Amino acid sequence: MPTMNRRAFLATGSTALLASSVTPAWAAYPDRPVKLVVPWAAGGSTDAIARAMAQRMSQTIGSPVIVDNRPGAAGMIGTDAVAKAVPDGYTLAIVELPHAIAPAVTAKLPYDLLRDFTPVTMIGTSPLVFFAGMDEGSKDFKTFLKTAAAAAKGAPPAIAHSGAGTVSHLAAELLASRTKIGFNMVPYRGSAPALTDVAAGTVAGHFATLASGSSLLGANRIRPLLVTSTQRVNLPGLQNVPALAENGLRGLEIDQWWALVAPATTPLDVIEKLRREAVAALEHPSVKERLSVLGVQMKGSTPTELRAFLRSEAARWQKAAHEIGLQPQ
Repeated sequence: MPTMNRRAFLATGSTALLASSVTPAWAAYPDRPVKLVVPWAAGGSTDAIARAMAQRMSQTIGSPVIVDNRPGAAGMIGTDAVAKAVPDGYTLAIVELPHAIAPAVTAKLPYDLLRDFTPVTMIGTSPLVFFAGMDEGSKDFKTFLKTAAAAAKGAPPAIAHSGAGTVSHLAAELLASRTKIGFNMVPYRGSAPALTDVAAGTVAGHFATLASGSSLLGANRIRPLLVTSTQRVNLPGLQNVPALAENGLRGLEIDQWWALVAPATTPLDVIEKLRREAVAALEHPSVKERLSVLGVQMKGSTPTELRAFLRSEAARWQKAAHEIGLQPQ
């Protein structure tokens, strides 16, 4: 074989070997289980969303999708583990509204939401609901504000929240700022005990998701006075609940949201496959049925759309924290 031909043959052979050693690896993705990390304990809304999606995706993607609950440090432990995972598409995470709020209220985060993750797709949204008790002063939101304004001159009415820096806390502070009513902010260990005390009349109200208040709402022990959206929502139990504009409020539009992300630099062809599979799962009737009771409105997206959304949410909550004077702790 002539020298030049031999070199050409070797070069061609090397290229073929390189292609065969790299390309099929991604073409065969996934060839082992995919781990979907939920940075909270089992049993909550995010866990339910993850399990519904994982069950459906396991049937279509070609490998099992396993939910891995890693709670702790207000979601930081599980989220940081995904940020530092190998970017090969086998470790994913569900991030949500608290992840966008965290940079505004937490002094030192071990990860950066905008830098350390590759967006895959939005999963869905659910408006916050302002729940109050069943007394006459809470028959509707305008009556509630009128009663609260009168009471604020003496003993300020109490609004429960789920801890400093949580969305229920920021929502309550923004409500106070917009209405100029001096509410007494009372921290609780989550929405469940807060809403129990709303039902008992111990506190006047609490911002929470429909999923958090569904049992007490179904028992007619609490009343939904307001949804934090621009218009009414078609969700069970909320169809007749007024939206913000009907009560003359602006700047309180707050949706709980969930999104699927992967570690930064995950290959784009893997991201696209994950996006297609996740969106298909969200559109499947079995997933819709399981999540309808949580009040989740399915909403897929492109990675580009999700990246822009995450940036806007992070900027928005930085501004909100500054408005109410909340300093990172």
